[in-house]
Amino acid sequence: MDRTPDGSYGAAFEHGVEACLVVELASGRILDANGAVCRLLSYHRDLLRRMPIVDLHRGQEPALLVFTEAVLTKGVYWTRDLSVRHAGGAELCLEYAGALLPGGEALLLTLHDLDARRQRDIQDEGELYLRDGIGEWQRVERVFQGIERENQLILQAAGEGIYGVNAEGKGTFVNPAAERILGWSAAELLGRDIHSVMHHHRPDGSPYPAHECPIYAAFREGRVKRVSDEVFWTRDGRPIWVEYTSTPIRTGDRVIGAVIVFRDVSQRREADERLRAALSEVDRLRRRLELENAYLQEEIRLSGNHHGIIGRSAAIQKILQQVELVAPTDASVLVTGESGTGKELIARAIHEAGRRSGRPLIRVNCAAIPRELFESEFFGHAKGSFTGALRDRVGRFELADGGTLFLDEVGEIPLDLQGKLLRVLQDGLFERVGEERTRTVDVRIVAATNRDLKAEVARGRFRQDLYFRLNVFPIESPPLRERPEDIPLLAAHLLRDAVRKLNTVDLSLTEGSVRRLVGYGWPGNVRELQNVIERAAILARNGRIHLDLPAEEAGAGSLPGPTVEAPPAIETRRDLRNRERASVLAALEAASGKVSGPGGAAERMGVPATTLTSRIKALGIDLRGLKERARAKVRPVPDGGW
Repeated sequence: MDRTPDGSYGAAFEHGVEACLVVELASGRILDANGAVCRLLSYHRDLLRRMPIVDLHRGQEPALLVFTEAVLTKGVYWTRDLSVRHAGGAELCLEYAGALLPGGEALLLTLHDLDARRQRDIQDEGELYLRDGIGEWQRVERVFQGIERENQLILQAAGEGIYGVNAEGKGTFVNPAAERILGWSAAELLGRDIHSVMHHHRPDGSPYPAHECPIYAAFREGRVKRVSDEVFWTRDGRPIWVEYTSTPIRTGDRVIGAVIVFRDVSQRREADERLRAALSEVDRLRRRLELENAYLQEEIRLSGNHHGIIGRSAAIQKILQQVELVAPTDASVLVTGESGTGKELIARAIHEAGRRSGRPLIRVNCAAIPRELFESEFFGHAKGSFTGALRDRVGRFELADGGTLFLDEVGEIPLDLQGKLLRVLQDGLFERVGEERTRTVDVRIVAATNRDLKAEVARGRFRQDLYFRLNVFPIESPPLRERPEDIPLLAAHLLRDAVRKLNTVDLSLTEGSVRRLVGYGWPGNVRELQNVIERAAILARNGRIHLDLPAEEAGAGSLPGPTVEAPPAIETRRDLRNRERASVLAALEAASGKVSGPGGAAERMGVPATTLTSRIKALGIDLRGLKERARAKVRPVPDGGW
């Protein structure tokens, strides 16, 4: 059956006596509906064309699926297991016939109104009676007697449970299938109030008043009732899920009872529940993978150029040995060291060498999270839990489940939130903000800080129990000035990355450039070296780079002249440390102990205030005593002068 140019299926389809629908297999959408089906269902044709077929059969999806599979398998199939709700609300008892259209992309469904068919049969019988007279009436009587006998046989052989009740709700007949399903014998049910025997409680165990029972409502209201989500109670007190139809029995205009046809759908319901749970789990994993993918894409974008630990120094070899020892375990690791020394690289190396490498490494910069958002960032939140929470959000702990969580700058976590962090580290339990459900998580923790957490514990700014929980396996990341032999390797690696990033011609380091790099103190460590190398690549001319080191800035008014690179004097590590300490002390003395802000020591040295603060702690400089000495030098004399 092909479509006409206006999108319909032709005059024969449009004006056919039988109600017909054409359904697209791929989407389940109704492609067309003829006039007969619009009259039968009282739906407008345009509405039906926009409607999926499943919308006409809510609650009957399994039966619809079985019917569709049968049509696809046999080519033509029919069923009476499907019913449709009329636009006015009434349930229609129908017989469906399905056929696969040429091309195999759509089904032709024909809907037969069984009530109308029975009316036609009755009318036909009436006409027959009028024609054939008494002889035909006698024949009809014999037919009805045969039908009654056949009905008894049908009741005995039916696989569904069938029982009848009178207008008082008492049992009038029970077939063998009902006895088998419910465990009650027919003798035990006949004459008894059926509702109080096996329909007395709802699925949740709450009482089920008889006046609310749909079975009784069928003969009170004179309408067929179909239910698919209730339980009957067996003789041994066990609930079974059933779907049933309660049909009123009439004598003339009077309803005298009802016939109930039911089937046990417990196994099907369990299968549906398992399917829904599986689909829900698939959906949850899909959303989680989407979040992980978005997070990892962001991490790739921000990860910079340094993807490995580079160096031949004894300090680097020690770190690599420590990584090799701790990576196969799930022990918590605390990486300490100044800013820019590559603490995150150590965390990545631990993760990639461990058994969790197949799961993500999730990084949290604790110093960059506003205090009021710590809980949401770590544990997630439920929709509507606070202003701006427009949807559910997965926290970093849940995102890292099965993998590794890297807590950068862990010393910045507020003291009152450290207890909640400790709980999830100890028990693996947490709740999203605004949600009472307790969730479990399995993560490996690697933390990093440039603070002295032991000193922070002594000052009461960091919980001792959390410190011990994190400091199971400590690793110290040494500053760049303490491993000068690694500077040439790092500089060459960073220069290659800069050339690739800037898309410039190949550049190389000269011996003189390497000597100048090795001779510099690098207060900003590898991060500062990366910036210097990238700046040098930008300033390069004719394949030669120009190093712009802070310690070599020319004074104001100096005249340019030829630069002669004299071989630097050999200095030990202690000499370098003492020289750096003297430089920092001189800057602090000149700034009267002031570290940051205009005129501060950081501005004088041309380094970030956070870097200088870290260096002051690492060099053991008593900043408070230095400030007191500076104030003592400018203390006012008694006459009010200076």
